[in-house]
Amino acid sequence: MTRLDTDAAVASEEPSASNGPRALLLESREVPLGGVRAMEVHRSLPQRDLPLVGAWCFLDRFGPQDTLMRVEPHPHIGLQTVTWPLIGEVRHRDSIGSDVIVSRGIVNLMTSGAGIAHSEYSVGDGPVPLDALQLWIALPESRRHGEPAFERHDDLPIVTVPDVGGGRPAEVAVVMGEFAGEVSPARAYTPLVGAEVYLPAGCVVRLPLNPAWEYAVVGVEGTARVRTGADAEASIDRRQLLYLGTTRDTVEIAADEESTVFLIGGEPFEDEIIMWWNFVGRSHEEIVEARDDWEADSPRFGHVIDHGPERVPAPPLPAVRLTRRRRRV
Repeated sequence: MTRLDTDAAVASEEPSASNGPRALLLESREVPLGGVRAMEVHRSLPQRDLPLVGAWCFLDRFGPQDTLMRVEPHPHIGLQTVTWPLIGEVRHRDSIGSDVIVSRGIVNLMTSGAGIAHSEYSVGDGPVPLDALQLWIALPESRRHGEPAFERHDDLPIVTVPDVGGGRPAEVAVVMGEFAGEVSPARAYTPLVGAEVYLPAGCVVRLPLNPAWEYAVVGVEGTARVRTGADAEASIDRRQLLYLGTTRDTVEIAADEESTVFLIGGEPFEDEIIMWWNFVGRSHEEIVEARDDWEADSPRFGHVIDHGPERVPAPPLPAVRLTRRRRRV
């Protein structure tokens, strides 16, 4: 997915380390996609004060809605895109020859490396029911300059987490990374987790966490209650992200109604990043070079299979120097 909001990265005077537990409830914001708000899209990450959770640097929810999705070829550098459909089907095509349909239960993973281009279309010629999460993972220095790659997986591990009261258990689909000893087949380059957690009505579970990692819980369906302290809890719905910080070895989540949340987390990322448009880099010059290469139709990004000259043009750069995004919570 291409970003059409291109806010400049803003530096803070002093970055804040993620040390200790947090309970920060953040609202998503509506962003334009595909013209003048042709699709309903809500962005939970990045937030101004929270650019990353582990290596996760971006999270969009597009839907639920009836829509005609037409995201024309656009470029990426320095990241992985993770597409996790909830309703409907999305056709992915890219410049290394991939042409696939991704649907519920299948994770689409595209690794940009130094450069790739792709398009995303809904299936059919008119509006269809569509709902999905799309997340980006910042690539570490050891992989971000490498070759592009693409993979999709429908054989994800499912972890059953018992209800503390002996009722119906929760089911956790390990989409990316590692959870409770189970590892997704999707290739990750930093220690992390991305997992969908389904909770039956009345379920209360304690999810195991790695205390060295930071985590956030994102509402998907229903309203879940997350215990954030000995005598504190927060309710989250589909428009909210709850940042939990570090040093937690479990998190308790309860659902009075049937609910689904998405857990993201990982080892705090190795570096601060610059994220502008569809690019994740480390310097202003690197972003300028990538933009210029895309506008010049450089071989760096290739040509998306079965597309003609249609493409998303790069927006103008802001009239300020791009700076690294720094945590302030």
